Amino acid sequence: MTTETHEEALRQYIQAELPTTVAELCRLVRIPSVSWPAFDPAHVSASADAVAELLRGIGLFDLVEVRQAALDNSAAATLKPIAPATSAPSTSSAPPVDSLGAPAVVAHRAARNGRPTVLLYAHHDVQPPGNDTEWETPPFEPTLRGDRLYGRGAADDKAGIMAHIGALRAVRDILGDRLDVGIALFIEGEEEYNSRSFRTFLRENRELLAADVIIVADSVNWSTDIPALTVALRGAVAFNLRIDTLDHALHSGMFGGVVPDAMLATVRLLNTLWDAQGGVAVVGLRNAEIITPPYEEAQLRAETGLPDAVHPIGEGSFLSRIWCQPSITVTGIDAPTTAHASNTLLPHVRVRISARVAPGQDAAEAFQLIRTHLEQHAPFGASLSFEDVETGQPFLVDTGGWAVTDMRAAMTRAWGQKPVDIGIGGSIPFISELVDQFPLAQILVTGVEDADSRAHSPNESLHLGAFRRAILTEALFMTQLNERNPGD
Repeated sequence: MTTETHEEALRQYIQAELPTTVAELCRLVRIPSVSWPAFDPAHVSASADAVAELLRGIGLFDLVEVRQAALDNSAAATLKPIAPATSAPSTSSAPPVDSLGAPAVVAHRAARNGRPTVLLYAHHDVQPPGNDTEWETPPFEPTLRGDRLYGRGAADDKAGIMAHIGALRAVRDILGDRLDVGIALFIEGEEEYNSRSFRTFLRENRELLAADVIIVADSVNWSTDIPALTVALRGAVAFNLRIDTLDHALHSGMFGGVVPDAMLATVRLLNTLWDAQGGVAVVGLRNAEIITPPYEEAQLRAETGLPDAVHPIGEGSFLSRIWCQPSITVTGIDAPTTAHASNTLLPHVRVRISARVAPGQDAAEAFQLIRTHLEQHAPFGASLSFEDVETGQPFLVDTGGWAVTDMRAAMTRAWGQKPVDIGIGGSIPFISELVDQFPLAQILVTGVEDADSRAHSPNESLHLGAFRRAILTEALFMTQLNERNPGD
């Protein structure tokens, strides 16, 4: 029997089971599994246990376990994000956050009859909700409004977990004993907090997670009606920059106009990072060449809320700027607030800089180029120091592999529309770790989100129609895997 033979049965099964799948997603969303250190780690543990229980209930796996790994060597030195002031500090007696990574869930079933093995990835931790007053519904009380389910993690990425589970249940029931595909799952618990033990976890569980194909369900679709396969991801560079011009603060009335303060030097220095159009002015940062689909300015403004009077920055097509070009953003600054401002020449200022790196350029190289630029443009002889440097490599999918062909076919059947190959302006830095550990595996980046999902923002939501089609896509893809002969 072929995939086409099973397609209608899979479609009907997934539709019939959708209320149950959504209800289980709601139970996961109710667990506030924020992986940042100012939040109670017991919630992340509870989330891992809940996911493990769901996986055991499928009845396919020889092993389902919650596991932790020691932090990667560099993780303890990375800058820790600061939780919102409204967050409740942790009172848990769990092990210190700097000793082990967050709990992850692994599952495994061996392949039979020479069939391929697929590794399914998602993450069960979520971003902090931020200010509750900005939410139209409680962030951890899933709320259905029309065809969208609202709640923190409803899309990113607990829907990715349930898409895997929904697809696995479907192929289990429709294929039965004919299911020979090997299946591994890795449901991470700290993706939203720098995946601090990811490298160590992969190394310690490499044999368990080894696969021919890896599906990373943590991306977006072109729309709620048109699927997308993510084929390019920008890399990331982030660091703290400290600018010093004085060894102590001075009265601005006494010495202003002759002594350069650190704030003046900072403003002048940061301004050199961009050209007059707002494009990156750092020599050596490269663009990638990727064919982009049509995307008009009206759509950009609608999706971002960009006011009519504010002009987009950069040059080239809008999607090329987002997917294929570098960008630099100042994401934080340590300086007196306006409420605490005084007539003082500041001796030093610290800023946080976040850069995105075009596919095809090494992230460490990009950091060195930015550092060199800043050092060469430091005004007034200001002293610069660089701290808490983090990098994540960009990624380009080899679209010539059979897994891409099969996934595109599955998307076309499930959605009734051919998928769009897209890039993502953001980064999934751990994909480079997957490439290092499993260099022969074909990596597919899929997802359940759309432009209105608002991942990481208030009022995050999931479109249930897109969710159902994502489940069907994965079920059809695994059915195709089940038909692959050894050596195909």
